[in-house]
Amino acid sequence: MKAIISSFLFLLAVNMYAGDGYKVGDQAADFKLKNVDGKFVSLADYPNAKGFVVVFTCNHCPYAVAYQDRIIALDKEYKDKGYPVIAINPNDPAVQPDDSYDAMVIRSREKGYTFPYLYDPSNTIYRTYGATNTPHAYVLKKEASGQLTVKYIGALDDNYQDAEAVKVPYIENAIKALLSGKDPEIKTTKAIGCSIKSKPV
Repeated sequence: MKAIISSFLFLLAVNMYAGDGYKVGDQAADFKLKNVDGKFVSLADYPNAKGFVVVFTCNHCPYAVAYQDRIIALDKEYKDKGYPVIAINPNDPAVQPDDSYDAMVIRSREKGYTFPYLYDPSNTIYRTYGATNTPHAYVLKKEASGQLTVKYIGALDDNYQDAEAVKVPYIENAIKALLSGKDPEIKTTKAIGCSIKSKPV
């Protein structure tokens, strides 16, 4: 019975946080987190960026693994056009050891990540954003004021299993729309992936 109650309280805590976070149109706050190269990275480090693709992802989740190459491709295609990828690992290594900082360093080197892969030891940034899964993506647009507006939230595309079978590349379409001075037609989708592994607070 104690185990059942404990599990219920954990799920309740997760669901409470899942209901919070950013909505499309909200202003996103900056953060400063440790990258796999040991340096700290914030969005303010990109003064020439037009916006960002913030992706909550990790090492162990098969959905996250399936999207690794697509995330790299997105960064290569759009960072020089003003929309670099910023990846954040939201998982607590005490809950999921495969997502430790050292494992992040190894994965980044093995895959040749072209983007920052940031470690959030407090597991607070994903709660601020409202991310629930890995991967869970947010497209931010930098306004003339310097503020960052959330323009898209959800999945990277409509087929995690097969990149060749993707019919709607949500993130790419959102970036293309923003680069042409328009808002994305699709602003939110359901993020498909593993639940974020962190301790309840």
